[in-house]
Amino acid sequence: MTDKIVPVIMAGGKGTRLWPLSRATAAKQFIKFLGDKTLFQDTLARVSDAKSYEPPLVVTNEEFRFLVAEQARELGITLSGIVLEPVARNTAAAVAVAALAVSERFGEDAILQILPSDHAIAVDAAYLDCVRTAHDAAKAGKLVTFGITPTEPATGYGYIEMGKALTAGAYAVSRFVEKPDLENAKKMLEAGNFYWNSGMFVFSARQIIAEMNSYAPEVVAAATEAVKKSVKDLDFSRLDEASFAKSPSISIDYAVMEKTPNAAVVPAPITWSDLGSWDAVWKLGEADENGNVVTGKATVSNTRNSLVMSRTSHLAVQGMDGIAVIASEDAVYVGRLDESQDVGKLVQLLASDKATAPLTETHPTSLRPWGGYTSILNGDRFQVKRLFVHPGKKLSLQKHHHRSEHWICVRGTAEVTVGDKETILHENQSIYIPQGAVHRLGNPGKILLELIEIQTGSYLGEDDIIRLVDEFGRN
Repeated sequence: MTDKIVPVIMAGGKGTRLWPLSRATAAKQFIKFLGDKTLFQDTLARVSDAKSYEPPLVVTNEEFRFLVAEQARELGITLSGIVLEPVARNTAAAVAVAALAVSERFGEDAILQILPSDHAIAVDAAYLDCVRTAHDAAKAGKLVTFGITPTEPATGYGYIEMGKALTAGAYAVSRFVEKPDLENAKKMLEAGNFYWNSGMFVFSARQIIAEMNSYAPEVVAAATEAVKKSVKDLDFSRLDEASFAKSPSISIDYAVMEKTPNAAVVPAPITWSDLGSWDAVWKLGEADENGNVVTGKATVSNTRNSLVMSRTSHLAVQGMDGIAVIASEDAVYVGRLDESQDVGKLVQLLASDKATAPLTETHPTSLRPWGGYTSILNGDRFQVKRLFVHPGKKLSLQKHHHRSEHWICVRGTAEVTVGDKETILHENQSIYIPQGAVHRLGNPGKILLELIEIQTGSYLGEDDIIRLVDEFGRN
């Protein structure tokens, strides 16, 4: 049993509401938007106080497993575990799995704090007070959610109606309200006892498992079986797919919170955003004297109240008001900030066309446990990539049946194995990898290694990789 809170970070979502930076395989929680940390790293930092918190447990999916591990390593934060969901089953199943895992390690009375990994929150005295209040209420057997004090009649959030007082600072939940239209949102704002549903929860492992047994028995049964049959893989726990897939796909709100008489809300007058739209990013950013938030390579003139972000070539924006201009390596989004909640509809339109569908799925920069690569140029029987390898990391020992490669070192030091020969490459040096040759690339240095890779051959797909030895278990 521990007196500390066990943080559970939900990091498996694949949202596209912040397209073109966020894609199905490049989720927003792992992207740096306005600061020097990703949203996931901000969440990790928020629970890094060892006096109050145990090491966090992260629930994610197969595709993001190395991203989670690497971004935690970058901050020097130790995780209590990384649980991999084999299929998406919404938040109820993820919470059940987390509660079972925490119960096994820390005891049934351990208090969990469920945290989405893609929210922006200011950690100040008000926030810490809310966490303490929620902790006390959870120890008293309540299932606690944080109700964000609304600042406008927002239609993009669900609402919680506050009822009678319970413990100090915590109140009974009268009801949950679905995302309202503008008229009803205004009425709730005027009433003064409605709060935005934050999606953050605090409860004991014992209490949430008991409530799930009452209101969502199929969920907890599937989770129990999936945990029991899970297997360890490096630093990851892989849930049994057949067992986990039996769970209904349902949120913790619908499964339990809206049904239980033990739901409580802690009003939270904190700085919070779920960053669900470009408008939300603009509101959170540091604006200039004209209300513009500008990051990356960009120049604005005669422009007001706008968000301009570039990850690639220089953007020049003139004579605009209330717009978002977002440039990734391969796509540019331009739209009104007050319509940015509808980006999802635009993404659906792009996904419906074969020519543009890849823009909604993959990003030119793909991250790997050793670093990653950016696709620069594709042509008939050739492609050019920028490879980057973190200090001390190695790619797998591998070979390709259909392509040869040229590597040119542009920054750092490369350790290259071709056959039984090992070569050290310095800046401006290059090496040729023949088709079919067994080879490996590593970074023995202390700074990021960057290379230009030129591939030539009859087939250049990523599935033409035969891994012979791999330290990340991908053989």
